[in-house]
Amino acid sequence: MNTKEKEPAQWSQETLLGMGRAFMESRVLLTGTELDLFTLAAAKPLSAEQIAGRIGADLRALTILLDALAAMGLLIKQNDTYQTEPSAAQMLSAESPASILPMIRHSADLWDRWGQLTHRVAGPREKEKSMRAFIGAMHVIGNTLAPRIVSLVGSAGARRLLDVGGASGTYTIAFLEAEPQMRATLFDLPSVIDMARERVGAAKMLDRVTLVAGDYRKDPLPAGHDLAFVSAIIHQNSPAENVAMFRNIFTALDPGGRIVVRDHILSPDRTHPKSGALFAVNMLVGTEGGNSYTETDIRDAMEKAGFVGARILHPDTRMDGLMEGFRPR
Repeated sequence: MNTKEKEPAQWSQETLLGMGRAFMESRVLLTGTELDLFTLAAAKPLSAEQIAGRIGADLRALTILLDALAAMGLLIKQNDTYQTEPSAAQMLSAESPASILPMIRHSADLWDRWGQLTHRVAGPREKEKSMRAFIGAMHVIGNTLAPRIVSLVGSAGARRLLDVGGASGTYTIAFLEAEPQMRATLFDLPSVIDMARERVGAAKMLDRVTLVAGDYRKDPLPAGHDLAFVSAIIHQNSPAENVAMFRNIFTALDPGGRIVVRDHILSPDRTHPKSGALFAVNMLVGTEGGNSYTETDIRDAMEKAGFVGARILHPDTRMDGLMEGFRPR
């Protein structure tokens, strides 16, 4: 008998977070099979409009789904048309003799049952939906990423930071640690500002941070800043909402001031990085008009708001894409 003690698993934050998000690709595949997209697009390339017409789908929602399937490699996207990848067609088309479509559709039937697992084990209980839980999750993600993002932004010379939707202050603190002469304004909803006060206070930086409660969709942003940072916000908005937000930020910046956006930045065909295409589906099911955006989308919104010189500072790999623009002097 082998008595050697089993070594404990060495889990990493990224591994566990990836495991927690694995359901996203599963759900996209299951929805693709439920809509029979792989059969429809097996024989020849079809546009999103053609597929929507055949199945009676919402065009915007269907396009986001098709782009996610293309990002996963199950569809091939070319010239705004989609065709099932040949090896996938052999298994996912209803017309293929080797099709496993019935089994995948059976997995779709199991989806709702597995969604009840917590209820089955622990009994009925209210799901935690508090803002505090969400903001805490954003800190977990940002805490290790923030120093690298601040370094990529290159904040040297900036003296007044405006952190739009700054949550509990993860990025504000990182900027102030990097720039001892900098002061900051953190702007977020009233329910979030108390959490920001706790975290910024724990970092002993309340004397350098002005906490302002408000809603950037309705309220003017405080003026007098030379750097505005917008982290993981634009994906929550529609294109028109982003233009309106950028105009609000434009007014809050001094002439010559800089805006930096951190978010997913999709490739022109909207299929890379895969995490960004999948996140677009997350915004489809979680917001009214949110999406993942391309460099062109973000540049157009900045320019409509009055910014110039919009360009990518860092390509996106895991929502670490960075774009900057400037308010003219």
